[in-house]
Amino acid sequence: MSQKLRVGILGATGMVGQRFISLLENHPWFEVTVVAASARSAGKTYEEAVGGRWKMTTPMPEGVKKLVVMNVNEVEAVAAGVDFVFSAVDMSKDEIKAIEEAYAKTETPVVSNNSAHRWTPDVPMVVPEINPQHFEVIKYQKQRLGTTRGFIAVKPNCSIQSYAPVLTAWKEFEPYEVVATTYQAISGAGKTFKDWPEMVENIIPYIGGEEEKSEKEPLRLWGEIKNGVIEPAQEPKITCQCIRVPVLNGHTAAVFVKFRKKPTREQLIEKLESFRGVPQELDLPSAPKQFIRYMTEDNRPQVQLDVDYENGMGVSIGRIREDSIYDFKFVGLSHNTVRGAAGGAVLCAETLKAQGYIQPK
Repeated sequence: MSQKLRVGILGATGMVGQRFISLLENHPWFEVTVVAASARSAGKTYEEAVGGRWKMTTPMPEGVKKLVVMNVNEVEAVAAGVDFVFSAVDMSKDEIKAIEEAYAKTETPVVSNNSAHRWTPDVPMVVPEINPQHFEVIKYQKQRLGTTRGFIAVKPNCSIQSYAPVLTAWKEFEPYEVVATTYQAISGAGKTFKDWPEMVENIIPYIGGEEEKSEKEPLRLWGEIKNGVIEPAQEPKITCQCIRVPVLNGHTAAVFVKFRKKPTREQLIEKLESFRGVPQELDLPSAPKQFIRYMTEDNRPQVQLDVDYENGMGVSIGRIREDSIYDFKFVGLSHNTVRGAAGGAVLCAETLKAQGYIQPK
């Protein structure tokens, strides 16, 4: 590719925005040319606007330090300098819906990390290895928006990444009932231990809205496009508890599954290890070579050892074993701010670019 696509990041100063910045450093297809944030950051350089709030473990990329932050609400001005945008704005759900549609109507594709449009019927919510075919609903969305090039695509919640891919790999065995408990890192709330000292040596058994997302969003991933909208699947039925734990990065899930066609443990492991999707077939820049790996040790996966598997884009699974009430149970681990947030959105954008949905303006 001779010329990189110009990318804008909406909400560039927040934790997910920072993750976008770090992931896009030296990206072979995309170059950050515009950073946008709230009015209080506008007019400052990115380095000045972020100040001491840079939360990544790697240094701030030199290429963005001197970019002048634009006001995210000046939609036309921001859109003029980019081919598409990533959205990680911190606003109310209604404000996010409105501003993402405003950008789309400037003929600027929006790839969003936010939850606001996850249930808009003609907006695809995609994990590229699971349901890239849902991007086909974009043509109906464009008709509604009155655009030829602009649209919105979103990625799902970070909490489902450590079990929804697994259940997808096991689809032929017809999982129909699932119980999941997720143990979620504090970076999912945009925090570090410095910001949130009360999380040290603590567990909070409630994360607002998270359990509903964890139960419902996988069903939308497994749904079908009918009459120009995505209709969610009806099964498997999922019930979930979500718990905040004193971990910086990495969501762990403990999951129980019932199957209509009961597999063997060996069949389950083989399906995980052989699972591939469009990103692997196309060898996309951010795609993990092996999306799901199975770990045989009794004490794996562990956050400290395994959260960065495949640069944070892979999923680690362990402890598949028969259960006395359900058929099988397992433990999963995914990186919540890479695969579960910015990295998942970058992979969506790569898939959209590869399939011709995102092109230079």
